[in-house]
Amino acid sequence: MIQTTPPQKLLQKYHLRPHKGLGQNFLSDDEVLSGIADAAGIPEHAAVLEVGPGLGSLTRHLAERAERVVTVELDKDLVPILRKEFADCPNVEIVEGDILDFSPDQYFTDSDYYVAANIPYYITSAVIRHLLEGKARPKRLALTVQKEVAERICAAPGKLSLLALSVQVYGKADMPMIIPAAAFYPEPNVDSAVVRIELYDEPLISQERMDDFFALAKAGFGQKRKTLRNSLSSGFHISSSEAETRLKEAGIDPARRAETLTIDEWKNLMELF
Repeated sequence: MIQTTPPQKLLQKYHLRPHKGLGQNFLSDDEVLSGIADAAGIPEHAAVLEVGPGLGSLTRHLAERAERVVTVELDKDLVPILRKEFADCPNVEIVEGDILDFSPDQYFTDSDYYVAANIPYYITSAVIRHLLEGKARPKRLALTVQKEVAERICAAPGKLSLLALSVQVYGKADMPMIIPAAAFYPEPNVDSAVVRIELYDEPLISQERMDDFFALAKAGFGQKRKTLRNSLSSGFHISSSEAETRLKEAGIDPARRAETLTIDEWKNLMELF
């Protein structure tokens, strides 16, 4: 197994501290890092996009498996460190910038690359949608996120959230690995998990209708303690009786709540809204 330099030593070497504002918690357990790289399922000769490499611990494991690794790091203090630490790795390219401004299609073609990332809670949803909705979508994502967020993404109908729906229309999500807080430096307050998203060849909703689909879903989840009849009535500024009529036409009980609907039921309902 690869032995990476502990993040504490690297931070000390370069006279740096973790940046709380960027949600920096560096993975320091090589067994966990190897497990994340395994979960990404990177074939030989594949390309990988890594989001937020930090001090490069996961990058080492990815570079050992992949033919090409492109890493995107926001923290300008870490970029020169990464370039120095990976000067001996010609298959690793360090890009300084915000992943939300990064265009994968300038580096990869559709479905010919994989994503591995350790991303902070506050940008989890935005990063996932940015990668899934881009011109060049990855084949698979392996994302280290807060365990609670991972559970929400992988939820089944009955516990679906808008986040789960926004992921599951693009691919099948599972949670192959739990990561204890002790595997990070500094140690966060909660455990994390790896979410693996295996993308479908095509999303379950056509790209032309995606905006309509999410407009409906946002209205449905807008007041999640309310019934669909009331939340859709409020979200679309129609009477509750009209909302009830459309729900019944779609074969959906108006008294149900948004989290109970399957993706197929949302698709049917979209045609009536």
